[in-house]
Amino acid sequence: MKIRKVSESETQIELQMTPMIDIVFQLLVFFIMTFKIVPQEGDFNIRMPLAAPSQASTPESFLPLRVRLTQNPDGTLGGISVNEQAFRDFTELREYVISYLSDAGGPEEARDEVEVEIDADYGLHYEYVVRTITAVYGYRDKATGRIVKLVGKIKFAPPDQPPAQ
Repeated sequence: MKIRKVSESETQIELQMTPMIDIVFQLLVFFIMTFKIVPQEGDFNIRMPLAAPSQASTPESFLPLRVRLTQNPDGTLGGISVNEQAFRDFTELREYVISYLSDAGGPEEARDEVEVEIDADYGLHYEYVVRTITAVYGYRDKATGRIVKLVGKIKFAPPDQPPAQ
């Protein structure tokens, strides 16, 4: 048996670039195909109150609708009132806002000018605040299925101090 010497040129290893490029492209295609774009859930123009109530208050001419939510002792909704007018439920509240906007020239013309201030009791469950926002912000038209915006500006009154325990 003849033993031959192995030269350096025969031991050199070559990297195969084609399989590497194929894998990179497969990963790229996989990530592109599995990428899901999530649409924005809501486009609310809501101004939250500052941490401490400010001394300078907004003039009443800019706050035509003031929604007051009161609570029962267990945190459930006790009452809904708008500018001292009481309502039984959120459907009546929505109908009042629609009639108010129709008196002001219609929802399209008045929605950018009308501002709603929500004043809720400190211990009220949050779900009632969300239902109030839903009632005054807009509704889905049953005939066309499109969303009709009512009020574009919603802000919150500074919270009262929590009750002492």
